[in-house]
Parts: sequence; structure tokens; C-alpha cells
Amino acid sequence: MIEFQFTYIFLILPLPLLTWLLLPPYRESQESVRVPFFEHLTLQTRQKPTKGAVVLKRNILQRVIAPAVWLLLMTALARPVFVEPPIERIKSGRDLLLVVDLSGSMDTRDMFDEDGKRINRLQAIKNVLGDFITRRKGDRIALMFFGTSPYLQAPFTQDSSLIKSLLEEAQVAMAGPQTMLGDAIGLAIKTFEHSEAREKVVILLTDGNDTNSKVPPEKAAELAAYHHIKIHTIGFGDPTNSGEDLFDEQMLKDIAGITSGMSFMAANRDALEEVYRQLDKIEVQNYETLSYRPMRPLYMWPLAGAFIILIFYHIFMGLRTWFSRMRAQNV
Repeated sequence: MIEFQFTYIFLILPLPLLTWLLLPPYRESQESVRVPFFEHLTLQTRQKPTKGAVVLKRNILQRVIAPAVWLLLMTALARPVFVEPPIERIKSGRDLLLVVDLSGSMDTRDMFDEDGKRINRLQAIKNVLGDFITRRKGDRIALMFFGTSPYLQAPFTQDSSLIKSLLEEAQVAMAGPQTMLGDAIGLAIKTFEHSEAREKVVILLTDGNDTNSKVPPEKAAELAAYHHIKIHTIGFGDPTNSGEDLFDEQMLKDIAGITSGMSFMAANRDALEEVYRQLDKIEVQNYETLSYRPMRPLYMWPLAGAFIILIFYHIFMGLRTWFSRMRAQNV
């Protein structure tokens, strides 16, 4: 729809009419000398006499064009704008970093999908975590993988479809076969370095023990707590495993406890799905919707209309005068 930003401009629309009604007409007086031989004097000086009082006559076009041009100018000054449909933008109140273990043990085929087909652990994580990402529409999400070394796959973004597609492209051991858990937490802290979100949350998923990180996981967790970063930990896999395939449950609880987070254990795909649903409840989506209605200025149209009317009027009057002079010369 069309709106006017300065509607009070229309209050001065009757100003020309009030001026014409209330103010006296303009008169100009000048000194003169009366002589009885005026005609003889003009012939000798070769000057053309003029009338003592000249009243310019208005034509019909002036009576129509002047109010129209005035109305168009006032309309332009009132700043008409076309208000377009509102555009909504979601402002996130939380930055959520998903940290996923891609060590060699993630290739273990001890999970089952919804149809009962045997799949490896990473595929089960993709299925469950993909649904979780879809539900987190209000958060800015980043994705990190780790193994022998951690690396940030996607920085914080509200494009959930991008995060899901990058998650689907993940392969076992693409970050190395080991599980450098402490180093992953260290990179997570660095990822939040420029974050201005009120809440900074890490959801860390692993299926193994830390294998000689440069920074011990507990020390990295203390540094995360210092930077007000909360870490939720998820131990995924068969709890009866041993060796590197067994996640350190106590260490994961310590990491979560140090950062005021929660620790979860999931032995299978269904349990993992329940964990992420609990995280949905714990980390309630925190965002506000900002609405913006774009405005397209229209003032140039009435301004151009007034200009065009005046141009055509002067062209018309000029041609009319020219034809009158030509006719007079022919006569």
C-alpha cells in the first residue's frame, strides 16, 4: 500500500488560495512627468509608449495547471512511499556448536536403522542429528568434526540445510583414526571467539576415549567454563566394549559438570534420538523474530509530473505566440 511519511505537508495546500484572498494585489509605482506634447515627444525619441497600468491576463490553462502543479509538488514533499509486504528475520539468542567424533571406531556396524537394517555408528548419528538440526530453527549452528585432529566444517549459520548437507558428507576417519577429545574442546573455544550470542553451547558426541590430546579434556573444559561456554556430552556406543572402543563415562561427566552442562549415554540409535530430544527441552530455542517492511520511495513521480506539465505548458505557449506573430506579419 501507499503511505505518506510527512502528511502534515498537506496542511499548506490552501496557502495559495489564502494568499490570493487575504493579501492585496501587487502594485508598483514610479515617478513620472506629464507633458502636453507626449505624442510628439515619442515620435522624436522613437520610443513606443506603454500603458500606465498593466494587468496580466490569465488563460484557462493557467487556472487548471497552477493548482495541479501545486498539488503535485505538495504530494512529492509529503514523501509518498510504497510499503511492501513485511520481511521477517530471526535473531538467534544462542550459538550452538555440534562436535562429532569421526574416529575409526565410528565404522563399527553395531547399530540399526528404523527398518532394522544394520548400519555403522556414523550413519546412525547422521539420521538422528539431522532431525535435531531441522528442529533447531532459531539457533545459529556450527559443525565440527574431530579425530586425530579437529577441524571446523561449517561456521555459525542459520542455514540448517547447509549444516545437514555437510553432515551427510562426513566419512569415518576423515579427520584421522584417533580421538583427540581435548583438542576438539580447544578448537570449540576458539570457534566462539567472535560470538556475541547470549548463550554459547557445545554438544559433543564421541564413542571413544581421549587419545593423548595436547590439552587434557578436563583442563580444556575449565577453559571453556571461563569463557562461559556450556558443554553437553554424549557417550555413544556399546557400554560393554573395552579398550579404545569404550568411552570414558566419568570423563564425559566431568567435562559436562565443569561447564554446567549435562552428560548423556546412548547405547543405540533410539537412545541417541531420545538424548537429542531431551536436549531440545533443556536448551529451549531462544530467538526473537524481527519484522521489517521495505519502503520504496515514490516522490519522484509527482515531482516528474509537475515538471512535465510545466515544460509542455511553456512549449505550448511559445508555439502559440510564434503562430500569432506569423499570422500578424502575413496580415
